[in-house]
Amino acid sequence: MPIVPREKPEPPAAHPGESQRMATSFGIDAQRYDQARPDYPDALVARILAGSPGSDVLDVGCGTGIAARQFQAAACTVLGVEPDARMAEFARARGLRVEVATFEAWEPGDRMFDAVIAAQSWHWVDPVAGAAKAARVLRPRGRLAIFGHVYEPPAEVAEPFAAAYLRVAPDSPLSGQPARRPVELYEAGYQKFADRIRETELFGDPEQWRFDWQQSYTRDQWLELLPTTGGLTRLRPDQLAEILDATGNAIDSLGGSFTMDYTTLAATAVRAGTC
Repeated sequence: MPIVPREKPEPPAAHPGESQRMATSFGIDAQRYDQARPDYPDALVARILAGSPGSDVLDVGCGTGIAARQFQAAACTVLGVEPDARMAEFARARGLRVEVATFEAWEPGDRMFDAVIAAQSWHWVDPVAGAAKAARVLRPRGRLAIFGHVYEPPAEVAEPFAAAYLRVAPDSPLSGQPARRPVELYEAGYQKFADRIRETELFGDPEQWRFDWQQSYTRDQWLELLPTTGGLTRLRPDQLAEILDATGNAIDSLGGSFTMDYTTLAATAVRAGTC
């Protein structure tokens, strides 16, 4: 998996100020982010909505609205909460209602929802306080669903990327990580999310879901996506160019394209109680 902190399943260990700067770095090119990032499996959306008491959805850390638009397409009414005003502005231009705030600081008033989703954003939220707040705004039998992608490009692409990243940003806390990491590492992270949900005692027994799928990328398509990932959004242009050049050369050696193995993981639970 390339160095993509927004997909990491655990809260970042960085200083809170640094963490917040990273969390709001993705809006540097919101249009590219929206165009390059993949959708979520339709089966995931359907499973979240199955048995839902209604169709009002709250999207925590909605970004540009990639997941939100899939729920809108499934006839849901969606409200986004997003700390990055640039991402929020882009999402609004695509027809999503968005309020700019961190989830912890967001004021719901008396609004209630049938599902609270967090697509590749929950690691920026306090996991216990966030789960308790989700329970507060969920109707009985409403579902909290935390989900995200695990990227696993082939070693022939991942290893030159990791080597170039270490070379241009040796002081980054993300440098020196393995080029590829087992999906079990990320499943363990989602198990921690489930454990934090369980600790609130406000939900039924949490579940973990897994969806495996593939997507093909040309050289240009992958190099369009990489700059939207957390490890690269804050690099200087010359650093970014060196990493993209090394990665592009690696893809060229494979004939100009490759197949990505994706796993989409979820930790989810239904709000307990009848009122």
